[in-house]
Amino acid sequence: MIRVAIVGYGNVGKFAVEAVQEAPDMELAGVIRRKNSVSKTSAELVGIPIVSDVKELGKVDVVLLCGPSRSIPEIAEQYLSLGIHTVDSFDIHGDAVWNHLQQVDKLGKKYNAVSIVSAGWDPGSDSMVRVLMEAMAPKGITYTNFGPGMSMGHTVAVKSKKGVKNALSMTIPVGSGVHTRAVYVEMEPNADFTEVERTIKTDAYFIKDNTIVTQVNDVSALMDMGHGVLMERKGVSGVTHNQLFEFRMKINNPALTAQIMAACGRAAMRQQPGAYTMPEIPVMDMLPGDRETLVKKLV
Repeated sequence: MIRVAIVGYGNVGKFAVEAVQEAPDMELAGVIRRKNSVSKTSAELVGIPIVSDVKELGKVDVVLLCGPSRSIPEIAEQYLSLGIHTVDSFDIHGDAVWNHLQQVDKLGKKYNAVSIVSAGWDPGSDSMVRVLMEAMAPKGITYTNFGPGMSMGHTVAVKSKKGVKNALSMTIPVGSGVHTRAVYVEMEPNADFTEVERTIKTDAYFIKDNTIVTQVNDVSALMDMGHGVLMERKGVSGVTHNQLFEFRMKINNPALTAQIMAACGRAAMRQQPGAYTMPEIPVMDMLPGDRETLVKKLV
């Protein structure tokens, strides 16, 4: 059995506990929280070790890092230096993913551990679909259209802003890979909405998109963790034009993220030390079972 610990118990962490408990080849070692949160035990955590230090859990093979993306690089270093494999859902695309990958790759090789980064659904499983689409039609254009739905990474980024009591960031697809960010903020007393709006629109999460910030009295009345994606590619196979591919899904955002992280926790046990993104890992390494059974079932 693979012993897995969950680091953080927010939206993704709660579903990660369930995903690990349901996996036939995994054992939940415990949940790791900040010291001031260890004593806050909810009903669903009864009987599960809640600690502030992974060393209190005995042998741990893999940790699923379920905190905000901007905290991940520092947290990953803490566990990799102990020789524990890490999986995260770092969701800042582009240079940020690459820089994070390079950092943890060095640590993984130094401490004989594996780090799988950006193991969510985008980046993550969607990244794998984009790779496959491009292999099917090397010339062409792929459009990734998110939503409509809640973006967890963007929502966390808004919640971190001074003066924001609670927040929700919705991703609204315009089409052809263009999106609007509809941000709803519940303000702290006497906070300056104009300044909060400015800091949101200039944040790296939002600066490339049309962002509309609206002040509301109660964000919880708007909360829905549903999301979705439509990926489309029109391209050329060999010299044959007009090859059209679509991939669509509608999901509970944190539940799918947690499930993918659990699957990548399994895959981490099967890789050489270093860091990987999901497209770099054999797909079957994410599934329980032996090679022969999986090939006969899926191929």
